[in-house]
Amino acid sequence: MFDGPEPIYIQIADQIRAQILSGDLPEEAQVMSTTQYATTFRINPATAAKAFGLLVDEGLIEKRRGLGMFVAAGAHERLLKEHREAYLEQVFRPAVEQADLLGIPRSTLVTYLTDHLPATSLSATEGEAR
Repeated sequence: MFDGPEPIYIQIADQIRAQILSGDLPEEAQVMSTTQYATTFRINPATAAKAFGLLVDEGLIEKRRGLGMFVAAGAHERLLKEHREAYLEQVFRPAVEQADLLGIPRSTLVTYLTDHLPATSLSATEGEAR
């Protein structure tokens, strides 16, 4: 399960972030406890606690005394905003810069996006662009 090059606690935090972003862990949902996490995935409880601490510091989950850990209000929107910004900087900007190098006018890029993507793909983001 945790076989990437990153430390296990980072992989756990990334997995929980992905679950929040996808909606598998909705806001206000209870997150598995560190003990449950450690038992389920056969890892050291301190490793799970370190991942949870990171997510608490980021404001994505919160500890409710006597109840456990819960997805914080606004966590989904915050992650969505961060991922959108990262996508634009890491994927879209380099693509536009490459198009500039190739001499493709930006108007051609806009036309291409409009003509070659299904209308449902554009309708979700058109409101934000305006």
